[in-house]
Amino acid sequence: QVQLVESGGGLVQAGGSLRLSCAASGNSFNFNVMGWYRQAPGKQRELVATITSGGSTNYPDSVKGRFTISRDNAKNTVYLQMNSLKPEDTAVYYCKGERTTWSARYDYWGQGTQVTVSS
Repeated sequence: QVQLVESGGGLVQAGGSLRLSCAASGNSFNFNVMGWYRQAPGKQRELVATITSGGSTNYPDSVKGRFTISRDNAKNTVYLQMNSLKPEDTAVYYCKGERTTWSARYDYWGQGTQVTVSS
């Protein structure tokens, strides 16, 4: 059974930094894409960053230049370095792994980790 486990969340002051980690286990394959998403209270889940198995990254404008996603395929782990944090970054952050076969795409989600940025 594939599991994704996030860690590294917590409380930080505005302008501070946090590094999230997401470790995958139970998979005998590499995820084609891994990503981070977040969901604030009363809002929809939104994309934070994605990275392909080849290392190509994608960020929305809201975090571009402040957040950096990276992955270690050998360790089956994806990271999110978050700098210059703002109160509006407060949310539960979820890790996602995507596996694409010739016939379908399979998404795997972690349980989430809380990030709270105080002003």
